[in-house]
Amino acid sequence: MPAVAVHYDINGVVQGVGFRYFVENAALRHGISGWVRNTPSGGVEITAQGDSAQMELFDKAVSRGPAGAFVREVVRRNVEWNPVYKGFEIVF
Repeated sequence: MPAVAVHYDINGVVQGVGFRYFVENAALRHGISGWVRNTPSGGVEITAQGDSAQMELFDKAVSRGPAGAFVREVVRRNVEWNPVYKGFEIVF
């Protein structure tokens, strides 16, 4: 499978609802590496990479978010694959 790396900016009601933990769980479930963090503007930022089939499943999950979240906007951009990412982490 081809490798895909994507940077996400997610906006809406995405802080204070367990969004980062939801993303971490989705990443671990789908074998995705990278990181997630809250942004000062109230959004969530994600850099994720994995094979295209697993990234598609991950994308669907993070576009929806956990119960209690309201995802208003998802901005995606392809980025360079980074071999440094071996697992997935929440960055504070």
